[in-house]
Amino acid sequence: MKLTLVGHDDLYAVEQLLITLFGVGAEGTAVSKLHRGNIWLTAVAIVERNGQKAKGIRRLRASAETVQLRRQILQQSLYLAAVQLLPQVPAWGALAGVRPTKITTKHLLAGGTEKTADRLLKEVYFVTQPRRELAIHCSKSTVEAYRLLEDRDVSLYVGIPFCPTRCAYCSFVSRSIGKRTELLEPYLQALYQELEVTGKLLAQSGKRVRTVYIGGGTPTTLSAVQMANLLDRIYDTVDLSGCLEFTVEGGRPDTLDAEKLSVIRAHGADRMSINPQSMVDTVLRASGRPHTQEDILRSYQQAVDAGFQAINMDLIAGLPADDYAGFCHSLDTVAALNPANITVHTLALKKGADLFEKQVALPDGAEVARMVDYANRTLQALGYKPYYLYRQKYMSGSFENVGWSRDNLDCLYNIYMMEELHTIVSLGGGGMNKVNLPGGRVERFHNPKFPEQYIEQLDSVLRQKEELFRLLG
Repeated sequence: MKLTLVGHDDLYAVEQLLITLFGVGAEGTAVSKLHRGNIWLTAVAIVERNGQKAKGIRRLRASAETVQLRRQILQQSLYLAAVQLLPQVPAWGALAGVRPTKITTKHLLAGGTEKTADRLLKEVYFVTQPRRELAIHCSKSTVEAYRLLEDRDVSLYVGIPFCPTRCAYCSFVSRSIGKRTELLEPYLQALYQELEVTGKLLAQSGKRVRTVYIGGGTPTTLSAVQMANLLDRIYDTVDLSGCLEFTVEGGRPDTLDAEKLSVIRAHGADRMSINPQSMVDTVLRASGRPHTQEDILRSYQQAVDAGFQAINMDLIAGLPADDYAGFCHSLDTVAALNPANITVHTLALKKGADLFEKQVALPDGAEVARMVDYANRTLQALGYKPYYLYRQKYMSGSFENVGWSRDNLDCLYNIYMMEELHTIVSLGGGGMNKVNLPGGRVERFHNPKFPEQYIEQLDSVLRQKEELFRLLG
């Protein structure tokens, strides 16, 4: 959609909402105007599409102008015009960001109530009631997780950017190794050096590690011996005496077996993710996942037998070859296992994923909406509560990813990372360090993406870690 700005240059704020509402490459035109008067700052949006034209207007007292409030009325005016031309009201209203709960969390931490948070989402951002309820529930969990923190606390992320093969929907940076494992050992040796340096910096700074998360890629691409060595190194180099939670992302069932799960549990990890994405074999094949429903059930039981009580399972709404009945079967089958966490993702098509490049036929927005609504109704009825959520660009139906938990077994790392409540120290290829600074500012440091780059640039990675801890100091 062609976008024209008049009287302002807040391109990003307007453009991102336009993409969220209409999608990439939509036909039509949009004009976003800002008029500055002596008393009022007036935002006007005009959208033309399929021979129809709509107009939206919002205004703000000129004396009250801030960058945030100016962008807010620009987005509000665009939403009010766009909603007249859309087939259905957008679930998240005029919100284009990936972390809608940051608004409600900030409101609650500042002394607001659930009622006033609901009014904020409704009147300022036009969020629908079901999504307002989701956001507020998640923010309540965030407030509880925040109260467990002290100023000296950080979380530790360890990245293993390898997968046996790449799934069709995946755009994450990882190395698909198949049977080629020669890069694993050089990568682990480099990672151990970063661990050594980071452990010393943590000790010198007086920081306390509150959660640990080993992610990827698929960390369980490592053999049982390699995983044991990695976990030993973490304990040898980092003080985990104050750690509340230790998660290993198991991911694909075809990388799991009883021995590996027992090794992980015996080394102190207390949370495990086993991510089926679907429990329909035809959908799994269409998504490039070489395992079956039976493999998932086997891996889950092996994790239970190994002693894991906190197990997460991921599902994706909107996968190729799936439909409403298939998704309901997947959700019901997973829920019958009674895992501590079920995370329901909405498919996000991104450049680099096979599904994006090949333009594979997918369930439409209405079908995905039925899937998401079924998940929300069913999990609530089973006693699960939503504890964290986030959105991504180019999601089917512009919905969200929601983590559900039972028995107060929220994944603290997910909350701390997504809500940016404290510093995340990331190790390994593709890791993103998020340093929380005074005034709510977050400074980001990226590790090199690919394993080869990470190994070659290890010296600069270590220098970056020293700079990160200087900022923390």
